[in-house]
Amino acid sequence: MKRVVDVAVSALALALLWPLGLLIGAAVTLGDGGPAFFRQERVGRGGRTFRMWKFRTMIVGAERSGRHLTVGSDRRVTRVGAVLRRTKLDELPQLLNVLRGEMSLVGPRPEVPRYVAFYTAEERAVLRLTPGITDPASLRYRDESQELAASADPERTYIEHIVPEKIRLNLAYAAHATWLSDLGVIWATLRALARGSSGSGQSRSAPAAEDAGQEPMAPSAVGR
Repeated sequence: MKRVVDVAVSALALALLWPLGLLIGAAVTLGDGGPAFFRQERVGRGGRTFRMWKFRTMIVGAERSGRHLTVGSDRRVTRVGAVLRRTKLDELPQLLNVLRGEMSLVGPRPEVPRYVAFYTAEERAVLRLTPGITDPASLRYRDESQELAASADPERTYIEHIVPEKIRLNLAYAAHATWLSDLGVIWATLRALARGSSGSGQSRSAPAAEDAGQEPMAPSAVGR
C-alpha cells in the first residue's frame, strides 16, 4: 500500500505541478545563469547509492567555497535559493526519485556518504528503510541550520548529536508506521510549510551537506 500511495501521489503531483516546476527552473537559471537542477549522491535503502534530484539553491561550485554543512545564513545560497529552501520547493524534483522507487514520500532523509560513514552498527539499521522526502525528524529539525550556527563546531554537533537523534526518531516511527500515519506526516509537513512560508530566513529541515558536492545538470537533463 505504501508503494501504491507513493506512485499515485507523486505521479499526480508531477502532472499538476509541472508548470510550477518550469517557472522555478527558469527563476533559478535567470538568477545567476547557472543550471536549474543538480543531482547529488545519497545513500539509500540497503546502503545503495543513488542520485537525488533537487532544484539548485546555491552558487555553482559551492562545494569548493565553504564547509559541507549549510549553517545559518550561508552566503553561498542564492536569492532564489533562499526562497526555495524556506518553502522546500527545491525538493519537488525528488518526486522523480519516488517514481523510480529510490525514495518514498515519507522516510528518513537520505544522507551523503560522508556522514553515513560515521554511523554506528546500530544506526545503520536506518538503511533498511527507504529514504523519503519528509519524515518526523525533518519536522523536529526544521531549523537545523540555525541550531548548527549556534555551535562552535557545527560538523561535530551534526555527527555526534543531530544525526543520532534523527535516526532514533525515524526508527521509532518506522516501528509503528502505516500508510495512514505517513499521510499524517505529509499533512504535518504541509502545515509546517504553510506557517513557514510567510516568514523569512533560511531555516529548513533538509539534511546537511545537501548542496556540497553538487553535480549541476542542464534543465533538459531532468527528462532522462
